[in-house]
Order: sequence, then C-alpha cells, then structure tokens
Amino acid sequence: MTDPVRLAARTLGDTGPRVVFVHGLFGQGRNWTTIARQLAEDGHRVTLLDLPNHGHSPWTERVDYLDMAELLAAELAAFGEPVTLVGHSMGGKVAMLLALRSPALLRALVVVDMAPVEYPETGGRTEDPDEEASPFAAFITAMKAIDLGSLATREDADAALRPAVPSTMVRSFLLQSLVRDGGGWRWRLNLDVLGRDLATLRGFPEPPAGAHFDGPVLWIAGANSHYVLDTDRPRMAGLFPLVRLVRVKNAGHWVHSEAPEVFVETLRRFLQQVET
Repeated sequence: MTDPVRLAARTLGDTGPRVVFVHGLFGQGRNWTTIARQLAEDGHRVTLLDLPNHGHSPWTERVDYLDMAELLAAELAAFGEPVTLVGHSMGGKVAMLLALRSPALLRALVVVDMAPVEYPETGGRTEDPDEEASPFAAFITAMKAIDLGSLATREDADAALRPAVPSTMVRSFLLQSLVRDGGGWRWRLNLDVLGRDLATLRGFPEPPAGAHFDGPVLWIAGANSHYVLDTDRPRMAGLFPLVRLVRVKNAGHWVHSEAPEVFVETLRRFLQQVET
C-alpha cells in the first residue's frame, strides 16, 4: 500500500480558532503570508496549504476537483476541530466542493472571486467587449516557452513573460513558482498536467443530490471581475443558503492582492461573527 498524499502546509500562530487558506491556479500557500501574519496577530492559527501540482506539494497524474477536495478534507480532519476555510479561484471551487461533501469539517466558508459554475474555454461570460478572456492557457504556454537551461536571471524570465502577461502583479505572482535548482531553474508548477487538464478546472463537479452547506458563507468578489455575475447568485444561494456577497471596488480577480486592506478588514469582520 502506498502512503497517502499529504499536502505541504505551514501554520502561523500557536493558539486560537483555525483559519485555512487554499490558493488558486498557479499559486501556493505562501501567497497568503502577509494576510496570515495579520490574522495570527489577531489570535488565530492560520494554515497555508499547497494544493497538488503547486508549491511544495506532490505532483499527481491528473488535476481533478474531487481528488483535491478529498486531500484537503484529510488535512482538515487531522486538525480535530472545525475550521474557517478560505479559497480563491480554483481553491474556491475546491473549498466549495469540500463544504458540500464534508460540512462537519468547517465552521465557516469564504469563497474569493469564484462561483460554482463552469467557465468558458474561450471568450467571456458577458457581452462586454472589454471583458478579458481566460488567460490561463496563454500563461502556461509562456511559462513553458522559457528556456530554463539558458535562463540567467529572474529578470530575464520576467521579460520573457511580459508579452503574454502584461500585468506586473500577475507576472510577480507567477514567478514566485520559479525557483533555483542547483545551478539552474525549475517551476514548482506541474505545467504539463495543469495545461492538459485546464478544461477540468473550468468546470465544477455536480454536488451530491440535495447537498447544501448550512454554515455561514462569505463570498468576496472583485467589482472589476467577471468571475462572479448576478446570474451566479441563485446557484450559489441554492448550495449555500447563508451566503453573503461582498463586492470590492477597484479590484479584479486577485482581490486580496489588489485591495488587501479592504479584503483583510472584510475577512476580520466575518471571523468575528462566526467565532463568537
């Protein structure tokens, strides 16, 4: 029998209610470090997890939401107490699925700029001609195109990504997964599998019949993002009856990076409510 897959984790804070963060596609737990430190100072134990094929967690043969939710459930069960689970983007879908399948593991749920729906492979979700189509396939192509064997500096990698990733913030985010390996470089992302299974990541598995999560749910969306539309609200409310939506002005899909102060304050207020 093979050993079960364990997700890489880091915890800040020694006591208090536990909050667990799950990153999005191309991310890793360390992306949440600044926010985690603030919550730890407030008296929380904050665990940052790397999902499979990201960060320090193992690589797998496929990317599948049910697989990721099961691995995440095993980690949460080991804590021996319900947690508040925060998931962004892909991690938001993993978190929603876990809440629907293993609700006893959660005190509360926070979903950041993601809905329990399938997203289009090409084109946008609205009639807005300025809506940005999903860029993730282009990101993967650009990352794989970098010749790591001849790469000299991180600045050179940044320049190579710029045509496909014009946002300095997003390039910095992607480059956090480019690390030194001996005398060369490597990606901590399983780019081949992530690229192959992007269609799976656009979807959302059908929840068990009649499933719903009756705990408190905070749904945070970027006002400039099209990942959460008004048409998504009935689906979200049907699965999560106690959901409350907060739209953050002047923020897009990476809400917590684009409006960190507003994000942290919104999260703090929610935690105060669910932990009393």
